[in-house]
Amino acid sequence: MRLTTLCTLLRDWINNIACNKVKKPYSMLFYVTESANWSIRQDGIYITKNLNNQKLLKAKITTAHKDIHNQIIHLGSVNTFLTSQGFRIPHSSNKVVLTWFHVVPDDPRIRLVKEAQKYVDVVHTASTVTKEKLIEIGIPEEKIVVIPLGVDLNLFKPVSFEEKQKLREKLGIAKDKLVVGSFQKNGVGWAEGLEPKLVKGPDIFIRVVERLAKNYPIFVLLVGPARGYVKVNLERKGIPYGNIGYLKDFKDVAKYYGALDFYLITSRIEGGPKAILEAMASGVPTVSTKVGMVEDTVKDGKEVLLAEPEDVQEIVRKSMRIMENENLRNTLVRNSLTTAQNYSWEKIARRYFKEIYSNLL
Repeated sequence: MRLTTLCTLLRDWINNIACNKVKKPYSMLFYVTESANWSIRQDGIYITKNLNNQKLLKAKITTAHKDIHNQIIHLGSVNTFLTSQGFRIPHSSNKVVLTWFHVVPDDPRIRLVKEAQKYVDVVHTASTVTKEKLIEIGIPEEKIVVIPLGVDLNLFKPVSFEEKQKLREKLGIAKDKLVVGSFQKNGVGWAEGLEPKLVKGPDIFIRVVERLAKNYPIFVLLVGPARGYVKVNLERKGIPYGNIGYLKDFKDVAKYYGALDFYLITSRIEGGPKAILEAMASGVPTVSTKVGMVEDTVKDGKEVLLAEPEDVQEIVRKSMRIMENENLRNTLVRNSLTTAQNYSWEKIARRYFKEIYSNLL
């Protein structure tokens, strides 16, 4: 072989390595998140951290995939892939995973799904409910993998009675109050959130706590951005509340579960919700609508009490049962703490590797 040919081959080989940043194809996972430091980004942080810690797969977080070649790209949400105008398609040399947490019926991107799924090797979702919706809109069932979200068991854990009282005193909550938690983003956008994000059920939440407040000394504790709609309506109805707001460090949300008597999820549609596992791991009795991964992870009457979405009367009735029945509360908490152990991020990351990534290597 002539020297010039050898030099050309060597140059191309070096350029290919420089372009790909790593030597072996599919030896690294790039988890693509949205730029906002909110739920999706935290999923990516936990997944990549645990993959690296367990030496399962080298992994890192990124907000872009333009210059990545010959690797595994996990698009952490549909927003990192689909827009109302088209797709952000990774380079064809990559293996591509897309997480799609929930399907909203009027989402204009649904019309793009049949074409878009051709560029994706695996579609991940956290619930059977969403899997069924994804199949309806044109994604082949064999492409879909269901793995629920996880929870940081070192962060979310029960507090003592003394710690609970100390936190309530710090938050200015009277001792006689029954504290209901709602830790999520349920307003449209990232500003005040005066327009309700109806899939999250903030209107249902207001109707439920209004009924409860007629018979119980209710105090509502809010955490999360864009809570304007809920705050305005609580004020109109004279229901006392505390608003922690948007936490710069997501880990800080864990301590506020310690102030609660019970947690309330009133969503119409969910991708998770994460709060179901966080409340369980924190030892907080929970009432939830049957959304997202809820029925994949818990059973009604065992770990939590469940109600149909939009059934205000049933949600109120289940909430009253928790407030009035100490034996029930203790049973729910005991079972929740046990079940939560199955959803540590360490175990969930291993499932990601076994059920998704290892099949792409």
